[in-house]
Amino acid sequence: MKEIKAFIHRSSIADVVHALKAAGFRQMSFIDVQGTLRALNEEEREYSLEIGQEVITETKLELFCEEAQLESAVEIIRKTARTSQKVSGWLYVSDTVAIAIDSSPYGE
Repeated sequence: MKEIKAFIHRSSIADVVHALKAAGFRQMSFIDVQGTLRALNEEEREYSLEIGQEVITETKLELFCEEAQLESAVEIIRKTARTSQKVSGWLYVSDTVAIAIDSSPYGE
């Protein structure tokens, strides 16, 4: 199983999620985070007192899929998260193991 973490502009997340759902992907979550992607416009820019530099609120998307689905998921994210900038975000792919949360005691 693969885990994809994508850091993308907030303005793209709805299109990315809809495209992934249309392709059958379901195991995903997303959260707003402060990051250092280049702002698309002045409204996106913020100054973080905690780290002492300009940041934007970007979205971290986490998606879990089988290895056979990886190429499709990456292509959908890259295509739909694209902006007018040279770098529109970052994708990170990791191997992971899925363990179901159920009512049985651990190890049974």
